[in-house]
Amino acid sequence: MTPRPQRTVDDLDSVDLTDPQTFLDVDLPDMWRRFRTERPVFRHRPTERGPGFWVISTYEDVVTLYRDNKRFTSERGNVLATLLQGEDSASRKMLAVTDGARHREIRNLMLKSFSPRVLEPVVAGVHRRTGELVAEAVERGDLDFVTDVADHIPINTIGDLMDVPQEDREQLVAWNTQTLSRHSADDSEMEELLARNEILLYFSDLAARRRRHPGDDVISALATATVDGEPLSEDEIVFNCYSLILGGDESSRMSSAGGLIALAEHPAQWEALKSGAVGVDSATEEVLRWTTPAMHFGRRALVDVPLRDRIIEAGDVVSLWNSSANFDESVFPDPFVFDLARTPNKHVAFGHGPHFCLGAFLGRVHVNAMLEALRTRVAGVRLAGPPQRLFSNFVNGYSGLPVALTAERAPEGSAV
Repeated sequence: MTPRPQRTVDDLDSVDLTDPQTFLDVDLPDMWRRFRTERPVFRHRPTERGPGFWVISTYEDVVTLYRDNKRFTSERGNVLATLLQGEDSASRKMLAVTDGARHREIRNLMLKSFSPRVLEPVVAGVHRRTGELVAEAVERGDLDFVTDVADHIPINTIGDLMDVPQEDREQLVAWNTQTLSRHSADDSEMEELLARNEILLYFSDLAARRRRHPGDDVISALATATVDGEPLSEDEIVFNCYSLILGGDESSRMSSAGGLIALAEHPAQWEALKSGAVGVDSATEEVLRWTTPAMHFGRRALVDVPLRDRIIEAGDVVSLWNSSANFDESVFPDPFVFDLARTPNKHVAFGHGPHFCLGAFLGRVHVNAMLEALRTRVAGVRLAGPPQRLFSNFVNGYSGLPVALTAERAPEGSAV
């Protein structure tokens, strides 16, 4: 959300939500407020990127449609870029774009590896690794928080869970960023496709090795699992690995970077965190709401669905905008106030309903660990230059964030 763009929208019909440039140029809080107030169920015009689609902006409607897996499907895709092209190539092979009984079976299988009980020993490792990275950062003073800190935490957690070789993780972060977003308008959509293919090829090879020599990791669990007595197909294994590495890495990195910007720009909230006036758990939820890394998810209507005064027709693409719902005044009092003590805080940063993010617990752990490390190890945060926004209509985040961190003085005799 920061820095705030300058251009306000005169006519909502002129907005192009398929164009990533819109999300860099437009005053987004004002735009989404107008959508919620004036056109909560909005029919977006066709563009060069595809046919027209529905834009759903209020919290109530977004949550209602997330819950409705009878009249809406994810199997044709779950983001605009793929939905407008017709269908996701991972349809019915990847959990996020699979519905019905198969979705429940594979989700239950994967939940075994992502339950809080199983991840309990991982949490300590996340806090340790985050603390070490932040300690190194404050010794340096001036740094790029994205590339020097945030990039290294989630990928190593999910990398450990999947037993991805250490030497491959930096390359996976680069591919992840390219797959879901671009650094600027100069990057081509072909580079996104090539990055996605590289990730799929990488996990195809790794899954084949785990099938021959299984270990105690998530990839081995997928490669050796059976559903109704049948093993998962190679496509199901590879696409779900792809989904895990993207989901487990991208949202946590973007929330950590956006959260640091918010703390730097709201000194009273930074002091409240430092002093313990607000807890790290409630601060984590507000950072997730404020940053909302996944701006939208999408569905396709299976039947005609009346919504408010409109009819969504069977086959229509519907986009559910988390980045609007999380700032809906009817649910979040003073939504544009960054309030680390906000409660209740039932944001939809991880989606909602049957497709609620599998890695939500882990995502919270990453943000929680970052806030705890900043609170205990950093005395002051200053933005040392303009943050570099990603070029995307899906990921709200940053590819660069120059900051200056001042080290917190450790009490005498304490270990750092």
